[in-house]
Amino acid sequence: MNNNRAVFIQHMREYATIYLFMVILFLTGIIFGAIIVNSMNFVQKQDLFFYLERFFLQIVEGQSIEKTLILKESFFYHIKYLVILFLLGLSVIGLPIVWVLLYVKGLVVGFSVGFLVNQIGVKGLILASLSIAPQNLIVIPVYIIAGTLSMIFSLKLLNKLFSKRSTGPAFQPFGKYLLSFGFLLVAAIIASGVEAYVANGSMEAFIKSFYE
Repeated sequence: MNNNRAVFIQHMREYATIYLFMVILFLTGIIFGAIIVNSMNFVQKQDLFFYLERFFLQIVEGQSIEKTLILKESFFYHIKYLVILFLLGLSVIGLPIVWVLLYVKGLVVGFSVGFLVNQIGVKGLILASLSIAPQNLIVIPVYIIAGTLSMIFSLKLLNKLFSKRSTGPAFQPFGKYLLSFGFLLVAAIIASGVEAYVANGSMEAFIKSFYE
């Protein structure tokens, strides 16, 4: 345990700058997502809220989506995202795409929360806290860590390609890289479960109370 803790602390110290860069990139996406909401005109907001309200009314009428379907779709979405980040880490030229994917994830979160708050105020904030926040408390760190690990591994490959001296075998770093993404997939399963069985139920209960 002490050895693992020492390795973790050393890893964080060595790559703190990259983690900070990824966090700032994600936060920038959230900010721009909120800015996009404010830059939309009245008609655009009304059109989008019309579809959102139809979704709310379907829930009130009892047409909720099955939890197992939400679990499956959520998990496969996270798998695809993490696999793409994993493969981009193996490709030196894929590094800018890693940045774009993380930025877009922040953009989506910022837009979703911003739109709900913009349209229904405090109730929108509560709805976002119930339906978006629970799974994202797990998902956001998972994506930031995945993007960071992908960037680190990609930079190590670049170093190996352009270094004149031998930097050791590539198998061990790859094994650690693969294992790390394995743990992230487990975390994604947990996040999908939270979304299907906690966030979805909380959202439905709040929407039904909202329309009573």
